Amino acid sequence: MNALAETNSQVAKLHGLLPLLRQRIRGQDHVLPRIVSLLQRGELGLTKGLRPRGSFLFLGPTGVGKTEVTLNFTQLLCGEDRLFRFDMSEYQNQESLAVLLGGKLGERGTLALAVEKSNTGTLLFDEIEKAHPRVLDVFLQILDAARVTMASGETLDLSGFYVVFTSNIASAEIVGLQHSSFSTMERHVLGHAQQSMRPELYARITEKLVFNKLTYDVQLEIARLLLAQELEFLRAKGHCIEPAEAVLPFLVRRGFHPRLGARPMRDAVEKSIGDAVASVLLEGGSGSGKLVVHEDGNRLQVVLR
Repeated sequence: MNALAETNSQVAKLHGLLPLLRQRIRGQDHVLPRIVSLLQRGELGLTKGLRPRGSFLFLGPTGVGKTEVTLNFTQLLCGEDRLFRFDMSEYQNQESLAVLLGGKLGERGTLALAVEKSNTGTLLFDEIEKAHPRVLDVFLQILDAARVTMASGETLDLSGFYVVFTSNIASAEIVGLQHSSFSTMERHVLGHAQQSMRPELYARITEKLVFNKLTYDVQLEIARLLLAQELEFLRAKGHCIEPAEAVLPFLVRRGFHPRLGARPMRDAVEKSIGDAVASVLLEGGSGSGKLVVHEDGNRLQVVLR
């Protein structure tokens, strides 16, 4: 591919990024344009100085799409296996700094092990509020100069990466503010985050975004999307399944949770459909047929053609 064709391909990809994310992420349309705007600048080389391509702080309750949107934009822009995830609940004490950066000369830390796999992608630091202050010092280096020095003396260049922090700060308030407008809730959460986080770290993050809780209607959309994805996955395995109309309401009843977001819905879809297909395969069937609600009303089953 020549340079002009490659540039045109990149421009087309960036134009299509927002529609693709809207197809895959439900209930968060208010944050997607701001995410895409920063990603477009990052991909076009418009990041100032020696910094990461872009940095985000995603705030909101569990299961609302903070990790999902990160996974999707990374796949779309950088390809598969370019998301490197760090759970900050594992970095809560001072000794955990050695885990991240390496404890002694010649020892590779988890950050170096991730970066050596690729020079581009996304570094995702989940639940940043749980990280030890010494670990937060590392984040300051990353956001300031896109570089960090390991215990071995090696300096990592992180300028090809996006950096995403997630936090559940004030998530209980988001779920509890039933009758408040989103703008009121957003101000409340951002104010809480600014008070809870170190000012110098908060100020260095380019975009701070509050994800909304998922309403019943949004979770219904998500259930429909997850059902289609699961059937596509099974089709790739050679199992052609057609769902009856009653299947989607069944999955929503099983998976809807007002506080835990989409994760219980995903679990309900994968378990209910997976159990139905497994059952018919164990009986010697092909795994293809009509997916229906069993007459006992408590499970799904595949009726063979």
